[in-house]
Amino acid sequence: MLTAGQAADSPQFIPVLKKLRVRGPVGRAHTRPDAMGGDKAYSSRGNRVHLRRRGIKAVVPEKKGQAANRKKKGSGGGRPVSHDAAFYNEKNTVERLINKLKSWRGIATRYGKTPDSYLTGLHLRASMIWIKDLARTTP
Repeated sequence: MLTAGQAADSPQFIPVLKKLRVRGPVGRAHTRPDAMGGDKAYSSRGNRVHLRRRGIKAVVPEKKGQAANRKKKGSGGGRPVSHDAAFYNEKNTVERLINKLKSWRGIATRYGKTPDSYLTGLHLRASMIWIKDLARTTP
């Protein structure tokens, strides 16, 4: 989903998750992944409740302020949030892809004034990355 350049990512978490399709090695695409990872920006109560309702494991660390507020409430603050640290460390794969996309100056600085031209640039850059990766792995 494409939003304004100054828009925050976290409010788009649930709409993006609703459009998500996970495809395994065989069979049709599923709309519910086993787990969903993100950084601390996605640790809102609304995001966690949505994931819990859909039976998706949240792999999102808790913000320090949220943890302090929960502890301040004592037993009424709920259980501490746990996340799979090994799974969370795999998010660097996504971060590296974003860095590759942003290595193109037009994408990093959002020169594309219209959403269509910006999205076209993203598709072009992603295609270039994909072709380069194919060329490297093909004997």
